[in-house]
Amino acid sequence: QVQLVESGGGLVQPGGSLRLSCAFSGRMFSIYAMAWYRLAPGKQRELVAVITPSGSTNYGDSVKGRFTISRDNAKNTMYLQMSSLKPEDTAVYYCSAGGEKGYWGQGTQVTVSS
Repeated sequence: QVQLVESGGGLVQPGGSLRLSCAFSGRMFSIYAMAWYRLAPGKQRELVAVITPSGSTNYGDSVKGRFTISRDNAKNTMYLQMSSLKPEDTAVYYCSAGGEKGYWGQGTQVTVSS
């Protein structure tokens, strides 16, 4: 059974940075495509970034150049380094393993506000 636990969210001022972590428990972390999604009030769920088992990455247009997704297969952990944060980045951030029909964490709140 796969479980995902996000951490690292919080309140940050515009222009600031945060690093989110997604701890994977279960077997074979290295074979999963991993992703970050976010859900803001009144908006649809948005794909933020994805990283394949081989380490290839892709980003949503709204975060390109500001966010970096990475994974550490030795630690069974995925990360999202967020920089130059904007108020519109405020959302609950979720990690997933194995695509939208795979496994999901419970989410971590990120609030960007002065």
